[in-house]
Amino acid sequence: MVCPYQLVLLRHGESEWNKLNLFTGWRDVRLTPQGEREAREAGDLMMQAGLHFDLAFTSLLSRAIKTLWISLEAMDRMWIPVEKQWRLNERHYGALQGRNKAEAVQKFGEAQVKEWRRGYDTPPPPVDADSVDYPGNDPRYANIDPTDLPYSESLKDVLARVQPYWQGAIVPSLQDGKCVLIVAHGNSLRALMKHLEGIGDDAIAGVDLPTGVPRAYRLDHNWKAAEAKFLGDPSAVQSRIESVQKQTQRA
Repeated sequence: MVCPYQLVLLRHGESEWNKLNLFTGWRDVRLTPQGEREAREAGDLMMQAGLHFDLAFTSLLSRAIKTLWISLEAMDRMWIPVEKQWRLNERHYGALQGRNKAEAVQKFGEAQVKEWRRGYDTPPPPVDADSVDYPGNDPRYANIDPTDLPYSESLKDVLARVQPYWQGAIVPSLQDGKCVLIVAHGNSLRALMKHLEGIGDDAIAGVDLPTGVPRAYRLDHNWKAAEAKFLGDPSAVQSRIESVQKQTQRA
């Protein structure tokens, strides 16, 4: 059976903090019931597209892991190998984690928050080493070199940690002819999209990835995008993208 797309990127379904409009980053929060529905619908869409994944990759954060579980269950593919990797975690939002996005605009100004959210190389203010938001204080990262753990990250920083894992773990699987699903987060996947689709440093600011919408790829011989498309109804996809764009406008 030939897989119609070699690679699919899927952002997790709506989380409790997406619903509350909070900066989440590496905080571990659950899916909402709507997020679980989005995950199931994503699985249905991928099945309807004729996708039959051989393996999957996800982060160490439960909203991505749960989205993967639900999507694979909808596709009857829960038996495939899954690799969890911290390098696919969401961008670390530093001292913004837990803040309401609209309130952050009121405090720091719209231009500054836009630069932190969508700019390429500007990280938010960092957390301290004794903060609950420093990953070194979380047991799931106990075996990771502390010099690799972030206090805050720009999208450029996220790409720097995602790209070696892409080249070292995911590309070899694609080279073996496997069909791959990656379920992760808005910014770790935007970083991958930038790499795969050749999106410029300035242009990436205008790229928004909606929750629960699969983005499917056919790749060229350099493992870059020869074709990329969202699966599903285009108007519904656009509506979800616009919802992401408006996050700093609502309390």
